[in-house]
Amino acid sequence: MNSNKQYQNAIAYVTGGPLATSIQGTVIFRETTNGVVVCVSIVGLPDYQPSVGDQPPIGPHGFHIHEHGSCAIGDANDPFQNAGEHWNPDGQPHGNHAGDFPVLFSNNGISRKCFFTNRFKVSEIINKSIIIHENPDDFRSQPSGAAGKRLACGIIQPQYTY
Repeated sequence: MNSNKQYQNAIAYVTGGPLATSIQGTVIFRETTNGVVVCVSIVGLPDYQPSVGDQPPIGPHGFHIHEHGSCAIGDANDPFQNAGEHWNPDGQPHGNHAGDFPVLFSNNGISRKCFFTNRFKVSEIINKSIIIHENPDDFRSQPSGAAGKRLACGIIQPQYTY
């Protein structure tokens, strides 16, 4: 694929891994004049569970672009490690990575939202991955925000419109 091609739209089909097999959905990226609108539609997220003792809560769920376009499961107890770390092309501290997104809140397993970012162009994220994590991102801990295990993955690919 020609990496110089300018894409206006992209999509990631997200699928749950061995820790959350029911997750599925899409993340759509639409280029606008001054940035990118990201729209998320996910079902099958685990129910919220408050933190107990030193254990973090389950949900809201960390949600990021990761460096590599791999959704290989690998270790079933710690899946999707081949996706790498959060995508951070300009070497920013955690909380300001281009791939740091707002957490996903789940209502009966469903999360739908759209947000705007001016941190990248659609063409820059083709063949990266989307990861949904078990825990909320703290946007402080380096490098990954203590977001916990990786529950679901999808590879960002061009979305052609006809």
